[in-house]
Amino acid sequence: MEALRQEDEIGERLGRVYAWAHMKSHEDTTDPGAQGRADRATLLSVKAASAGAFLAPEILALSPDVLEGFFRDVPALAPYRFALDRLQRVRDHVLPADQELLLAQMGQVAETPETVFSLLTNADLKFPRIQDEEGREVELSEERYGRLIFSPHRAVRRDAFLGLLTTYGGMKNTLAATLAGSVKKDVFFARARRYSSSLEASLFPGAIPEAVYTNAIKTVNDHLAPMHRYMTLKKKALSLDELHMYDLYVPLAPELRRDIPWEEAQRMVREALAPLGEPYVRELEKGFSAGWIDVYENKGKRHGAYSWGAYGVHPYVLLNYNGTLRDVFTLAHEMGHAMHRFFTQATQPVTYAGHSIFTAEVASVTNEILLLEYLLRTTSDRESRLYLLNYALEQIRTTVYRQMLFAEFELETHRRAEAGEALTPDVLSQIWRGLNERYYGPDVVVDPELEMEWGRIPHFYSAFYVYQYATGLAAAADLAQKILTEGPPAVERYLTFLKSGDSAYAIDLLRTAGVDMAGPEPLEAVARTFSTRLDELQALLEGN
Repeated sequence: MEALRQEDEIGERLGRVYAWAHMKSHEDTTDPGAQGRADRATLLSVKAASAGAFLAPEILALSPDVLEGFFRDVPALAPYRFALDRLQRVRDHVLPADQELLLAQMGQVAETPETVFSLLTNADLKFPRIQDEEGREVELSEERYGRLIFSPHRAVRRDAFLGLLTTYGGMKNTLAATLAGSVKKDVFFARARRYSSSLEASLFPGAIPEAVYTNAIKTVNDHLAPMHRYMTLKKKALSLDELHMYDLYVPLAPELRRDIPWEEAQRMVREALAPLGEPYVRELEKGFSAGWIDVYENKGKRHGAYSWGAYGVHPYVLLNYNGTLRDVFTLAHEMGHAMHRFFTQATQPVTYAGHSIFTAEVASVTNEILLLEYLLRTTSDRESRLYLLNYALEQIRTTVYRQMLFAEFELETHRRAEAGEALTPDVLSQIWRGLNERYYGPDVVVDPELEMEWGRIPHFYSAFYVYQYATGLAAAADLAQKILTEGPPAVERYLTFLKSGDSAYAIDLLRTAGVDMAGPEPLEAVARTFSTRLDELQALLEGN
């Protein structure tokens, strides 16, 4: 009991130090003092984890009967029951001490494929120079590619696409070896721990049924027709004889030229989230007015946006607000994370103050969807509706369809490795090409260079992770729809979810909120929404 209490106390205090040091370093990334403090906080965190590493093995060494006796004899242990039950869940997959030591010693070796991939792609690969939209010669990089692939100039998109993927293709043997090594590592550890497959090894600790993963793949494959229709519409709207992969990110509506003041952004988000009820909006207002948010760009400030914090302290949100509608969506998203953290920490002890990966994006995307629905209800001009509908379709395309394509690739590569098949460059490229042809349909040209796209995806070195982007959006869409149609009962269930933190398994928490991710219905509903949005976009483009 005392060890568990001290673990919580150390975690809470260290969490404050770690969050403070790193957030201060993000205020000005050029400040060496702040960076030094962040590094010290990281080292301190590693030391604390090492010092407490003895605890889980000792608890796992206890038989279930002995542990149950402790619960009976020590009432103060009751708050730790789920945490200890979750630890005991993997008991049958923990090996004798000497074998566990061997696996631990394998840890650094097991990181080699990802380390090589990271060094190769972030440091050693040399990308070609191409001309940007203004005729300037620029050197390609992953970051620059992420901007150029949206370019309205087709030659720029094509050159960026071909330049990037041809470079990866030049390293196809090395990249195939690193990915195959990572897959083999997953297979090795799954078998060593007596799991039936790599997929089971990934999902079992979180009590996520394998059917959640496989049903998600099946459901998306059963609803590819709307995606194929979207590609047909995109080809027509862009007036292209052939729609290539480098054309997919071009928006069918221009970015809205609106400079939305910060106060107006707050009003839009506040009104969009009003269906969540007075308690939610009251705390949201507090976040807006009480210094939770670092709003604007600044010299040396970290790019992007995030929500962070520490137990016992209000959440923090980093933004780089520039007044675009996309920035308003980012505000809604990050405040979703912040409010999830706020309600959890106001209700749960530090033991359960986190959120599993499976639920981590649900609250943030729920906010995005509520904002989208609000804007569609209150916006009538054609240009704005085109933008919003394009935004909605691209969110589903990239978060559901594309991520489930990734998930299916992961499942197929692991199954082949488990069957003893070699994952050569040609095999990986064949799988990748086939999936893209199936997902995007006959109106998209799958260029030969795309066959190497698997070689640039870092997520594949953390297997069976990306499907949670799709399930998270599906859960959020289901919850948002119920909040808007059912009102207070759905809101009450949702607030209970926000307050629950990590106090139960993710699937059970979402069931309590009113969505069952074990069945196909949430993803089926996303496909129906996609089709409905597509109908409206097509009507607007055709002037109906």
